[in-house]
This record gives sequence, C-alpha cells and structure tokens, in this order.
Amino acid sequence: MGGMGVVVSAMHLELERRVALKFLLPSALANAVAVGRFAQEARAVVRLKSEHVARVIDVGRLENGAPFIVMEYLEGTDLGTLLETRGRLPVHEAVDYMLQACEAVAEAHALGIIHRDLKPRNLFVTTGVDGQPLVKVLDFGISKFTGANVSQSLQQMSLTKTNDIMGSPMYMSPEQLRSSRRVDERSDIWSLGVILYECLTGKVPFEADSVTELCAMLLQDAHKSVGELRPEVPPGVTAAIDRCLQKHPEGRFLTVADLAAALVPFGPPDAAEQAERVRTILSARANGPSAPELTPVPSSRVAVTGGTSVSWGETQLAPLKKGTRRASLIAVAIVVLGMGAGVIVWRTATSGTNEGPHAATAGSATATATATATPTPTPTPTATPTATPTPTNHPLVSTRPTATTKPTTATPTATTPHPPPTATTKPTTDLPNERE
Repeated sequence: MGGMGVVVSAMHLELERRVALKFLLPSALANAVAVGRFAQEARAVVRLKSEHVARVIDVGRLENGAPFIVMEYLEGTDLGTLLETRGRLPVHEAVDYMLQACEAVAEAHALGIIHRDLKPRNLFVTTGVDGQPLVKVLDFGISKFTGANVSQSLQQMSLTKTNDIMGSPMYMSPEQLRSSRRVDERSDIWSLGVILYECLTGKVPFEADSVTELCAMLLQDAHKSVGELRPEVPPGVTAAIDRCLQKHPEGRFLTVADLAAALVPFGPPDAAEQAERVRTILSARANGPSAPELTPVPSSRVAVTGGTSVSWGETQLAPLKKGTRRASLIAVAIVVLGMGAGVIVWRTATSGTNEGPHAATAGSATATATATATPTPTPTPTATPTATPTPTNHPLVSTRPTATTKPTTATPTATTPHPPPTATTKPTTDLPNERE
C-alpha cells in the first residue's frame, strides 16, 4: 500500500482459513482522506465478482478504532517482482497476463469503476485451481466511480482535489497527470499498455531522473517502439501497444475488449475464449439494465447490494423493501383468516349433533368430530412469515437469517359413532376463542 498501510497474514478463527489483513499505518489514521480512500477500496472491491480480483471477506475496526480489511490470502508474487527476477517475458506469457487483467478491468469498467493505479505491483500472479497462472488485480484504493454511481462520485470528490496527482507517474496517462478526477476508462488502457511494454522490454516507455522531467516526457515525447528494443516481438503486438500509448484518449482502444481482441493471435490457446469473456462482460452492461445506484453511505460503511450493510465492526441486516413487507403482512392475514374460517365451519358442523361425552378433552392434540360431520380441510398458507434475524457485533461473523417457521393447525378427523348414552349431556370442546 505504499506509505499508507501494510498487509499481513492472519488466521480467521471462525472460517479456519488463512486470510490477508490490510491495515492503515498509525501515521495515516489521522488523515481523513487516507481513511476515506481505505473505505473506498473495500466499497469498490466488494462489488466485483471476477476471479481476477482479490476478494474482500470482511471489514472491521481494532480496539483503538483503526479500520482494517479482511481479504483472501494469495500465494505467489506480484508481476513487478516477477519482472525483476526473470526479466523480459515470452510474448505468449505476457499476453496471457494482460488478457486476464483485462477481464478484471472490464468488470470494473462495466460497474463504472476506473482503477487509476494499474501497474505491475498491483497485478498479483498466483496459481489457479487448474494449476495454471492466475492474475489478480489489487489495490482499488484510488479508484474512481463514474456513471450511475452518483453517490460514490460525490463522496469521492471530497477525497480528490482537482490538482491532486494520484497513482504511479510512470504508468499514468497524460490526462491523469493533468487531473486525476477527469479521466475515463481509456486512462486504464494506457496503463495496461505500459505494463505490457515493460513485460516485453524490461523497461517502461518513459524514464527520467525527476517527476517533473518524467511528466514533461509523458505529455510531449514519443515513446520508443517495442520493435526497436526487441525485434522478435510480432508487429501486431507492437501496434497494439502503440495504440494504447497514444497521447490523446481518442486515439486509443475504446474499451479493454478491443485491446483483448487485438492480442488474441499472440496469446495462449484459450486467448479467444478470454477475449470473448471480456467482451461479454462489457456487452452485458451495455445491453442490460443500468446498474442500480447504491444508497449514499458514510465513508466508514460498506454497502453490499442485495445483502447486508457492513460497517466497520458491526453487521446489520438490510431493511426490507416496502413491497416485501406488504407482501409478508398480506400473507399472514390470509393464513389467520383461513384458520378462523376453518374453526367456524367445524363448530357449525358439531353444534347440530348430540353425540354426548365423546368430545375433545382438555390437553388433547386433535379435536374429534361425529361420523356425520364432513371434515373441513385446513387452508394451505400461500406464504409464511420469516423469523427476524438477530444481528451480531462480531467483526468476523456474518449475520444469517434464522430458519423459516410454519404455523401448524390441527386437522379434524372422523371417528366411528358410539352407542347413544343413557343420560343426555352437552358436548364440551376445548377450542380457542376466534377473537384471540
């Protein structure tokens, strides 16, 4: 996390699995902007479902109030360390890593999230369940929310000043250098092009002795072609990188799906399938309904769509929608009215008979009717109310609704009539009062 935080390994006591804990350093806790961005990272990552994004498991606070994020534990190394160890990568391997990263970035872009800090250190290479290399995109701490995410965008404006420079300058687009707030998806495409350039040549397109000189080069100078530094790289790959590194966003690929399609001929055997997944993710967003806007929440709360509202150190069940509550009340009313009607019909059938003492006694579980009375079936409820879950304050325990319960109703059964009694008695029943 640079100079703001640290990531450590830990054991989750409830899940009995190793996890990664991300903390803010004590020096950053007094910085409201740093704390806000820390919460923003959890808010962004919790919405992403791709296997190419490190999952957020939980959030919480330490006893001193310091926030932390519980994430999946990854074994492997980041791409930056891998390049330092191995140097330039084979073309098909570099393209494979790029296609996997494109899949994660595509989902983020589909949800209106711009990463703004893509670099080799934020691409983690681990091993998938099939034993093949699996790339995970990390660190959404300075990501930008766009599109339907109005509440996040407004909240984010308080964290980003117009003249702020956020990210790693060597991997930042020219427009991000001018204003981190005024960028779109094509800024991430520039960063992906720089990463692929470094994977194939062992160096970044622009190097300088100072940040000021580097910014001037990024804004004005042309980069040296990959073909000049490594002639064996296919011209199609070089052309794709050159397009990513156009100074003006209009000259770059429009989407990461276009970049992925351009790299397919130079990737692994399943490159076409990877590129198709990237395009499908973006197409589903473009052709389907727009993503629902999340309810504005404080910077210390993580909003989980369709589930719970997870706060630092507490877990609460999200309130039911009005339609859901109304439907539950109607279902309960139908059940109560049906039970009352069944009791009235049963009492009407038994009141006209004179069967003596062979009636239900106190404490019996089943009421007995005469042979001439026709038993009335109990109406089957169309819906059952659910029990109210009890929230927990344990930061590492997820709240789950308790089991659904169904009301039980005694069903009248017919019996064989007995000989008439010698004395006349009134039948007694132990029935509940309908008004209760």
